[in-house]
Amino acid sequence: MRQRFEQQLSLRMTPIAEVKFPLKSRDEMPPILKALQYIFITPQLNEQVFAILEDSICKGKRKTGRKGMDLWHILVLGVVRHAQGTNWDKLQYIANFDMLVRKVMGVHKSAFTEDEDEEEFNYQTILDNVSLLDEDTLIEINKLIVEAGYSLLKKKEEEALRLKTDSYAVETNVHFPTDLNLLWDSMRKCLDMIVKLREETPLKGWRKIKSLRQQLKTTFRATSFQVFKGKKEANKRASVQKYLAQAGMLVAKVDEVIADDSLAVSPLAIALVGELKRYRQYAVKQIDLIDRRLLKAEVIPATEKVHSIFEEHTEWLAKGKQNKKVELGHLLLITTDQYQFIVDYKVMQEQRDAAQITSLAQRLAKTLEGKQIASISFDKGFYSKENLATLQQTGVGQIILPKKGKLNQAEKQMQSEKSYKTLRHQHSAVESNINMLEHHGLGRCMDKGIKGFRRYVGISVLSYNLHILGNILVQTEKAAALKAEKSKLRKAA
Repeated sequence: MRQRFEQQLSLRMTPIAEVKFPLKSRDEMPPILKALQYIFITPQLNEQVFAILEDSICKGKRKTGRKGMDLWHILVLGVVRHAQGTNWDKLQYIANFDMLVRKVMGVHKSAFTEDEDEEEFNYQTILDNVSLLDEDTLIEINKLIVEAGYSLLKKKEEEALRLKTDSYAVETNVHFPTDLNLLWDSMRKCLDMIVKLREETPLKGWRKIKSLRQQLKTTFRATSFQVFKGKKEANKRASVQKYLAQAGMLVAKVDEVIADDSLAVSPLAIALVGELKRYRQYAVKQIDLIDRRLLKAEVIPATEKVHSIFEEHTEWLAKGKQNKKVELGHLLLITTDQYQFIVDYKVMQEQRDAAQITSLAQRLAKTLEGKQIASISFDKGFYSKENLATLQQTGVGQIILPKKGKLNQAEKQMQSEKSYKTLRHQHSAVESNINMLEHHGLGRCMDKGIKGFRRYVGISVLSYNLHILGNILVQTEKAAALKAEKSKLRKAA
């Protein structure tokens, strides 16, 4: 039965509520851990967060069996991974040997000796349990963190919010795709599946599989050189034809394996054949694309192109930036307020900025219900007459939505107003929020699949908001300490 968390106190264990943090540290971990401590020691916030986690992770499951990782440990380790922007191996090290993190998790014992048992976390246990978090759960917890931040700032209900919205590309963990290297990826994965099938089944006829792999790889590299650096068109065509001939021969041999019904000797073998079929389909597709593009000089429609055989959801993003003309991943839309909290975010699939205004307005009306919005700012990429009309119907105080192209007289006058100019200049602050998000692991998603991508984004946003909340807590504690010190000096005088 999975539990929220119950700290088993002993003489050598510090209660989570009494954990001390280095207030002068410039590292991101102390404020984030302090914000996590605040969640744990604040009764109402604690109850709300754990209720969301229980509903997501424990709902519909029997209250028997192995204990499983506590919900508190799942939340802490998920946040710590993204605060550090690190991988699962480093997270395991932190979970077992970082004293401050273990204190916040409630498992650290002082004066620990090798003769005594202390709770340890295995790699697979961490990965399996942290992966139970999903996008909807993280959105709900993020809302609670933002509300907690507002309460600490003593934000009055009538105080209006000043919002800024922008998008940027979060990359998937893929290499730059070309038709040639995607065909190589497809074929080498076919060969990998066959190697595993030989271990699991009595498959015959692949004694020279290492040699076949090496020959194909050599031909792939030679073809890539000719296509991208070669000068003679005849050499390019000959090299491409040789590469396609070798790949076609291997596909034919793979078809023989797929057609062999005697290989279905176990569930693992059946699964391996299924994967073999999938990679074989990618190989056939890439052979066709290479033939049409390089040999027949056809222009391939964008809808037919594949950008990765491992992360099929990856998009080709060309935003026209000088440093990164092309990015591979998905656009992430974020909306921040004047306190730097991210109040809304959305992973965009096959969508662009201008199509987001209506859904954004609906989400903000639900998320910020009862709160006034003094202003909301965008860049030119969001502009359209329909979007401007939609925003004007929401009752937002001032809308900063610069128009593309030539302005009429009324638009010139509006954009020359002092308040409009001020808010438009302040919009650039969202870039610093994006930069901070990237430092919380959200420059490149290291998790697999679109579900993993969305979870990765959600935990990074949660880590970011906890960092902002933790900074508020640190500043409040510093101010209280300074006030106490001054009071002490006055009394001494």
